[in-house]
Amino acid sequence: MTTTTTTRMMLPLFLLLILFAHSVTAGESAGHLAAGCGGFTRMFSLGDSITDAGNLAVISPNSTFNRLPYGETFFGRPTGRFCDGRLIVDFLAEELGLPFLTPFLRGKTAEDFRQGANFAVAGATALSQDFFKEMGLDLTLIPPFSLDVQLEWFKGVLHSLASTDEEIKKFMSTSLFLLGEIGGNDYNHPFFQNRSFTAEIKLLVPKVIAKIENAIKVLIDLGAKTIVVPGNFPIGCVPRYLTIFQSTSSPKDYDAFGCIKWLNDFSVYHNRALKSMLHKIPRDPTVTILYADYYNTALEITRHPIKHGFKKETVLVACCGDGGPYNSNSLFGCGGPSSNLCSDPSKHVSWDGLHLTEAAYKFVAHHMLHGPFADQPSRAPK
Repeated sequence: MTTTTTTRMMLPLFLLLILFAHSVTAGESAGHLAAGCGGFTRMFSLGDSITDAGNLAVISPNSTFNRLPYGETFFGRPTGRFCDGRLIVDFLAEELGLPFLTPFLRGKTAEDFRQGANFAVAGATALSQDFFKEMGLDLTLIPPFSLDVQLEWFKGVLHSLASTDEEIKKFMSTSLFLLGEIGGNDYNHPFFQNRSFTAEIKLLVPKVIAKIENAIKVLIDLGAKTIVVPGNFPIGCVPRYLTIFQSTSSPKDYDAFGCIKWLNDFSVYHNRALKSMLHKIPRDPTVTILYADYYNTALEITRHPIKHGFKKETVLVACCGDGGPYNSNSLFGCGGPSSNLCSDPSKHVSWDGLHLTEAAYKFVAHHMLHGPFADQPSRAPK
């Protein structure tokens, strides 16, 4: 049996919260995918601050996210992760028996990436920085490391570790690719700069999806056999968004759990477009594309926090922030001079108003591996 065939057979046994949101019930579960999470000798991740483990910290070492209390829970020091501890990608690496992925900008030689690399950069977008420049956005918080740039970084690593066609084929077929989450910042940046939702932001979705589709095709053309593509989180439950839209929202704008409905509807809109694209993208039967449903997993702990070990009264409140009803009065409140810190991050869903705590990320990663929700991977179109 070839390595490619072995890996392919293990796929349905790996990554369990690969679900297609609104249609999945417990009865449709594909089983516990973690049972076969071996078979991959390396992992590569691309994306933004949900996945960045230190790339932006290389570029901006003096930023607030690169000082305590960031990193306090697991590492005991800041690592460049936008979290108090580990990220989803870290938990996946642990489950695969791999070391934490080396951030690309911290690698010194090709050997640093032999078991994988993390190309994600906080603030990164699917669309290029030039696109947002043409929109007239302030580029201060939009790094020039979009998805296309990260793909070029990967190509450089690939060709430094594999030279012949046969080596590249084997290398790609035994690698797991985590493509995202990406696209959230394409909406965050214009949202945070007070751009029109209907006239500008919502219209970005097809462009963002097209960029993600292109990235998948590039990876497939290079020989990738297993690609995990996460959807976006429910931004209507994010403390920073709840703070921004608090003054313009009426009671009817909120759901029973305190989240802003129209913002969550927008996340669903993006995710539906993403899943539709994943079903249609051309590929041969040896390629498996998995959709990771971050949206419904995050909603699960938001709606049933006590059941999962979180505190109900702080489910929409940042652990580390600078005051206000959601403890997220400013974008970078955590780590600043006026910031405050909760006593137990493991009881909070939100870490700094935009990103989740290690405990919440662990919950998401656990359900990517063990359920309870699951669906069959996206198959090649007939």
